[in-house]
Amino acid sequence: MGNGKVRSVGVAMAMQGSGISNVDVGSATIKLEEDGVYALSIGAADMGTGCDTTMAQVAAECLDCSIEQIIVSGADTDTSPYDSGSYASSTAYITGKAVEKACRKLQEKICEKAASMLGCEVTLKEIGTAGQSGNARSLQVTETNSSPVSPPPFMVGMAEIEVDKATGHVELLDYVAVVDCGTPLNPNLCRCQVEGGLAQGIGMALYEDVRYSARGQMLNNSFMQYKIPTRLDVGTLRVEFESSYEETGPFGAKSIGEVVINTPAPALTHAVANATGLWIHELPITSEKIAMGLLKK
Repeated sequence: MGNGKVRSVGVAMAMQGSGISNVDVGSATIKLEEDGVYALSIGAADMGTGCDTTMAQVAAECLDCSIEQIIVSGADTDTSPYDSGSYASSTAYITGKAVEKACRKLQEKICEKAASMLGCEVTLKEIGTAGQSGNARSLQVTETNSSPVSPPPFMVGMAEIEVDKATGHVELLDYVAVVDCGTPLNPNLCRCQVEGGLAQGIGMALYEDVRYSARGQMLNNSFMQYKIPTRLDVGTLRVEFESSYEETGPFGAKSIGEVVINTPAPALTHAVANATGLWIHELPITSEKIAMGLLKK
């Protein structure tokens, strides 16, 4: 740049998985209530990913109703159907498919009950009431889903940085991410997950470092010493989706939970190498490591 600073770019590609094949299990129970709304019970915990909303959307799509007609009851070990847990990027892919399967079967039951009531105008509320009054078959379904495969989501990340060669300071100017997570079930929630994962990955690459004294005492046990990036530190984040269709997932979806954290570290490492010629193999990439590496070089 003519002022002791260098701008450069780096790129990385990553893949992950969608749950652990033949291990992860998701279940869903859906019931038509007497007031014509659906009660959906799942064993997956919403950890801030918005899975309750996404599962309600899957159910509403299957049952051809508004999302307001789906009441979601989240993880409760006493009452929820079995689910192996919200981990391994499995919730949308594994539990979402269980919701889809349960809704499809409930549809069949509703149609069977409605068939016996033909000859008059029948509302969903009347079917729900009939299903809980003098009815030999309850309008409730529980389905479990596991998958023998773990289809990988893919991601490409591209970083533009500016490095001060005198101090080693790295400023992230622009980050572009393109994600193939199958068909995004909720593009807004997917975008939030990508941006959050990128911020985590940027923090891991440039800032976050756990240090211990010689006696094993953690030296940075508060956010005054343990640095995480603020919104001002992550630069411009641009996110795009490259849609595909995964036949084994709900409505073509694959996972997105973990793949989004994978590209910042290698992309930033590549950008620093392009700017300085230094390949840094231990995170975080601190100003000190760059400055001392350039001095030695």
